[in-house]
Amino acid sequence: MASNAESFADTSCDPPVRGFLHRASKPNGDGLVFTHGAGGNSRAPLLVDLAEAFAGAGFTVLRCDLPFRQSRPYGPPRPSDAERDRQGLKHAVAAMRKLVAGRVFLGGQSYGGRQATMLCAEEPSLVGGLLLTSYPLHPPGKPERLRTKHFPNLRNPALFVQGTRDPFGSIEEVQKGLRLIPANTKLMPIEGVGHDLGFKGKSKREDLASSMLAAFQQLLL
Repeated sequence: MASNAESFADTSCDPPVRGFLHRASKPNGDGLVFTHGAGGNSRAPLLVDLAEAFAGAGFTVLRCDLPFRQSRPYGPPRPSDAERDRQGLKHAVAAMRKLVAGRVFLGGQSYGGRQATMLCAEEPSLVGGLLLTSYPLHPPGKPERLRTKHFPNLRNPALFVQGTRDPFGSIEEVQKGLRLIPANTKLMPIEGVGHDLGFKGKSKREDLASSMLAAFQQLLL
């Protein structure tokens, strides 16, 4: 199983990298950088449980705070934050490469996942794959405002995990969006939950995290 998380910071870059590192007791040589959504931070239960599940399977995991969250403990990101947030993810990937000799993967919840996809559309060789939970396909109630313009430039295998009641994108809408991506993708629907994926009860969270781990490993085969 994974060890307890330790605080992590790399202040040699701007924006700096800050968060929590999970080291596996039996490392497989691969690493995962995972970040939060617009209203959360790296301490969110979803991130903690995902990190524990992946570390338990041998991954070194960094759950990191995006630069906007490092600057402001509360409140959503501003449109002007996005480019710097992507730069922060790029620095987090670079920090992970110093820790592992194998593949590095990137992902995030909602806004964090969107920034990860936009970064990888710009730099397809940056990581070996993407883990995207509750991708915000469009603003709630505004299905015409799709956030998929960059999808045709994605070259990374990607697992999308989406609640069947997510107002940011229905299962059918996400399926349609994934057809734009010229890479191996997999959609994992979570029945009966919304944008938070139902991460409330501890045992249920751990089961969901384990299921996501299994689906991600299957994607990479």
